[in-house]
Amino acid sequence: GVRRVLHTPETGKGHCLSDGFVRDVQLLGELGLTYDICMRPNELADGIELVDRCPGTRFIVDHCGNADPAIVAGTGAGDSHGRDQWMGDMEAFAQRPHVTCKISGIVARVSDSWSANDLAPTINHCLDVFDSERVIAASDWPVCTLGASLADWFTALRSIVSSRSEADQRRLLHDNAIELFGLS
Repeated sequence: GVRRVLHTPETGKGHCLSDGFVRDVQLLGELGLTYDICMRPNELADGIELVDRCPGTRFIVDHCGNADPAIVAGTGAGDSHGRDQWMGDMEAFAQRPHVTCKISGIVARVSDSWSANDLAPTINHCLDVFDSERVIAASDWPVCTLGASLADWFTALRSIVSSRSEADQRRLLHDNAIELFGLS
């Protein structure tokens, strides 16, 4: 698949909705490739519109929509997005059957004294709104090391999903990625 990071300072709001960008993403679908949505969380509505304009392309929303876990948990504030806005946008993505959510990246935004409980609201919301066959776990390495080691990230993720069925955990941690990326 292909990813173009859209949360850089030089990439303006709405860039992913330009005619050329949309045509290119539609071509990815024709070629059997996926497109990773990696954008600012307060611009996810643009990503939803892109998904709607490209029904023949499979999409992956990277890093839980780049949510700030403190904002989602209600323990932090910032200007990157609003809690309700992010939750609604992720629900809207989940309503589109050609969108998968990548559970990754959020540990890079945690404070020094974080725990799995700080990440749980963000991860659980994504897991709850997407069906269990449209979520994949990922590392976001080396960026994840801004908040935790790779081992600590996956230990926290496994702790958060431990109460879910064994089948759902296997889909998240293995099976869905094998199917999505056509691996053997």
